[in-house]
Amino acid sequence: MNQSEAGTSQPSAQRIPPMAKRARLIEPFHGMRIGEAAARLKREGRSIISLSLGQPDFGAPEPVEQAMRELYDGRPLPYTSSAGLPELRACISAHYHERHGVDVSPERIIITEGGSAALLLAAALTVDDGDGVLIADPSYPANRQLVRTFGGRVIDVPTSAATRFHLTPELVDEYADDTTTAVMITSPSNPTGTTMDAETMRRTCATAAAKGLWRIVDETYIDLADREPDGARVRTALAYDRDAIICNSFSKSFGMTGWRLGWIVVPDYALEAVHNLATSFFLAAHTPTQVAALAAFTPQSQQILEQRRLELLDRRAIVVNGLAAIGLPLEVEPNGAFYAYCNIADTGLDSTQFCRQALFDAGVALTPGTDFGSATADTHVRLSYAASREGLNEGIARLGRFMATLQ
Repeated sequence: MNQSEAGTSQPSAQRIPPMAKRARLIEPFHGMRIGEAAARLKREGRSIISLSLGQPDFGAPEPVEQAMRELYDGRPLPYTSSAGLPELRACISAHYHERHGVDVSPERIIITEGGSAALLLAAALTVDDGDGVLIADPSYPANRQLVRTFGGRVIDVPTSAATRFHLTPELVDEYADDTTTAVMITSPSNPTGTTMDAETMRRTCATAAAKGLWRIVDETYIDLADREPDGARVRTALAYDRDAIICNSFSKSFGMTGWRLGWIVVPDYALEAVHNLATSFFLAAHTPTQVAALAAFTPQSQQILEQRRLELLDRRAIVVNGLAAIGLPLEVEPNGAFYAYCNIADTGLDSTQFCRQALFDAGVALTPGTDFGSATADTHVRLSYAASREGLNEGIARLGRFMATLQ
């Protein structure tokens, strides 16, 4: 065989290696699929109101944006430690003291690549093969996938409007079994937008602790929550359970969705293990973002963020009143995160059908309940009111006309 023949020979057929079981079994995030379809329709020239994704339209506060611009002046931007920039950890510690009245040592705070990485570390720390983890149904879908990734077994706990779609001490007692090692709580909740009240949080954590269970609390939306009846701010679960694992993010309360920065607070006795996990998983969070995030804690930024929280209250009123007017009254009004969880059972459509027809017929993108568990999978859809007032008013009007065609 001459050289030219050798150069044109075809490679033999390759055998495709099998994917890992976790990759084959992981469930899709239907809300992202809806978002992708909405983006495609927009490119095609359709007018689409996007109320499906939990992404505030504000962006980062101006001092944070300015700090990031100044960083790219040629200065060195080396790795930080796996725990993160000491100054940022100190700012978060001070934030817990000033905002929540809780003293948290900076040493207990580890900076992560977004809130998702914080949840990843929490699952890696607490879940082994066969371990059961209690999760409210409905709840944020990625939590289930993380538990399964580490070989755990999700124990879905059906909740309802009666418990504001949250776990309770009684539900922990009822559903915990001999395999259970952890309880995962999200308050304020995604998808319902509701907070767990202080006494329920305290009692639920105490019940789990008495059983020897880890308490993992996702507080991504906590600084957006309504004030308590006495005017006080909603407090972190650390106010009731010092050894709870807390996951948080700069994405929602700080308007920094694309910046991918979060943190995890862990008990002293788990610090070394989480440091080691963080180093192995992602080495360290993005240095420029950590430095810029220091500006999020300045008085100017905090004033901007409080104004935005109040703006979201006005947007919530548009949604709550608007949904009631078109025949979709909420079973429980949100008081924490910028979501409304709507029961659409009376429309005759399941949640996937409802969202698909709302998108293609009315030009409104929503998220089906199938993303959040099985208890309300077919009967509910999530609406995000992180969009502009104009978008919300137009979206509700379109949904009203769409609802009229179903009736």
